[in-house]
Amino acid sequence: MSERTSQDKESRKVRKLRDVSAALLSGEYKPLVDGLLPTADGKTPTADQFAAHFVWAGHDPMLPERPYLIRLAGIEATVQITDLSYRVDPETLEHLAAKTLVLGEIGYCKIALDRAVPFDDDARDDWSGAFTLIDKGGNATVGAGVIDFALRRATNIGWFQMKVDKAARAEANEQKPCVLWFTGLSGAGKSTVANLLEQKLHAMGRRTYLLDGDNVRHGLSRDLGFTDQDRVENIRRVAEVAKLMVDAGLIVLASFISPFQSERQMARDLMDGDEFVEIFVDAPLAICETRDPKSLYKKARAGELKNFTGIDSDYEVPENADIVLEAAGNNPELLADQILVFLEDRNYV
Repeated sequence: MSERTSQDKESRKVRKLRDVSAALLSGEYKPLVDGLLPTADGKTPTADQFAAHFVWAGHDPMLPERPYLIRLAGIEATVQITDLSYRVDPETLEHLAAKTLVLGEIGYCKIALDRAVPFDDDARDDWSGAFTLIDKGGNATVGAGVIDFALRRATNIGWFQMKVDKAARAEANEQKPCVLWFTGLSGAGKSTVANLLEQKLHAMGRRTYLLDGDNVRHGLSRDLGFTDQDRVENIRRVAEVAKLMVDAGLIVLASFISPFQSERQMARDLMDGDEFVEIFVDAPLAICETRDPKSLYKKARAGELKNFTGIDSDYEVPENADIVLEAAGNNPELLADQILVFLEDRNYV
């Protein structure tokens, strides 16, 4: 395809998306159905990763790697915007650097679905593969766009089936692998309780690993800061690591503020069945501020530390945590024992 043809196609898509944006903002939006995906007939190629143009219509900024719902020609799946390549100026078509999109902005991105769908690059017009993005939490429409093409990497890799599977590893370890996901404000006592619990499990002969929020930022997430975008990516990375450890048959303890419900749900969705146990370490902000072992709250209150959870960045309290620990006035040893009883009653250990 010539550069001129490519620019013309992008121009048509951007003009259409500009109209879509106006319809979304006025409440007159109707899902785009100009093009339908081909039928899964065994002959049509399938893919789960695509390049796409889209317009953002959410009141909160778009966050790369956050799970959204995509509705695509009668198919509904979970989707993540894995890479925002650039923002498009709707007037000049100039490509502008961007890490996120805000209300009404148009971008070009890579997306990844949680399952492959039939899609034929050679049998499409400009508006085939039109889609709508839905917020998983509030079920509101937050974007709309059109797929450009399937990414080659989506068809070049597959799953290698290993002879030794998760069940075999769990049997060898004589335990039920799971993720114990500790969430709560900084200073609530997550790491303290998780550390005590791991010691108790280790003494029982259980095979464990503790992923701690501070520790992973020395390596796995050392390139990330504390913006909302970076927090989302941090939890995505940790959840993927935890999934691998569960597959290895381990009991994984993950201690992270993990302030957003969407990412905690994403971590849960990665696991099978009841492998994910959400533990809310509940301590009021005032109590956490009095503890403040690293003086982080003091710095945040003084304006020296930006995007600090509980001060100038939100913490979304879990609505349906599997375990709620009242951490304000209870001994950490007792809290660890409370979790241990839960695990024993449900045959995790």
